[in-house]
Amino acid sequence: MRSILVLGGTRFFGKRLVQRLLEDEDTQVTILTRGQTADEFGDAVTRLSADRSDTEALAAAVGGRHFDVVYDNICYSPDDAAAAAGIFAETAGRYILTSSLSVYDPGPEILDEADFDPGSYPIRLGPKENFSYQEGKRLAEAILLNQTAFPAAAVRFPIVLGTDDYTRRLHFHIEQITAGRPVGIPDPEALISFIRSDEAAEFLYRLGFSSLTGPVNACSDGAIAIREIISLIEAVTGRQAITPRQAADKDMSPFGITGSWHMSTAKARTAGFTFLPLGSWLPELITVLHASLGHRQ
Repeated sequence: MRSILVLGGTRFFGKRLVQRLLEDEDTQVTILTRGQTADEFGDAVTRLSADRSDTEALAAAVGGRHFDVVYDNICYSPDDAAAAAGIFAETAGRYILTSSLSVYDPGPEILDEADFDPGSYPIRLGPKENFSYQEGKRLAEAILLNQTAFPAAAVRFPIVLGTDDYTRRLHFHIEQITAGRPVGIPDPEALISFIRSDEAAEFLYRLGFSSLTGPVNACSDGAIAIREIISLIEAVTGRQAITPRQAADKDMSPFGITGSWHMSTAKARTAGFTFLPLGSWLPELITVLHASLGHRQ
């Protein structure tokens, strides 16, 4: 019987990960959250409640019990990472940190794991509030990937999309264009990577059985220019987009990057992982989201 702990796990791809884990009869799943979001798992999971940024509360909640794999979807600071490294030093068989494309700076070339090396990154401690999202993830990687008590991997996801995206980033573009409102796009030709929420969950699930360690990029095959995303939405909505390079903050695209920001998955593919072609699911997702938004208007 495998024992799995998921830090976070009640929404988006974290929820999908728990659902995937529960398909295995020989897996016991524990989720740790603050207890503020209801879930549909019933008696199939064990629930622990703690603020993971409270070191004493986290240590008390897990109570020194062993977990074959710890999935950490809610680590945003070096303090959180350092606490986890200490708490799970004797009890984690494997640790998987959900990291981000954000550890990289945008650039014209496709990004591979060596473009940000957590092994040589200078460590500073502090809470989430002291750092940008990028810096918090960089430092979390540096701490967890350099400790030696347990093997660890850091999954660098790009923007995750899906019908269950509570941040509604793709929804935003469809709503703006349908309503004739502007979408601010600083660089329409910038290339960007994405991954679908169920694909992200499946990658995490499979990584739990893998011996792969260190940073690893995970995204759908292929990158797309922001301009192409807008064209797909125009085709579905029948509306022409208004896309100034500058707009009011409320009208700026969540995909409004100032340069290309896309990743190579060569490391993961060499280890046997496969990814969905971006072009096979993104147009369909836009169509589904547009249909669902139509019922709300």
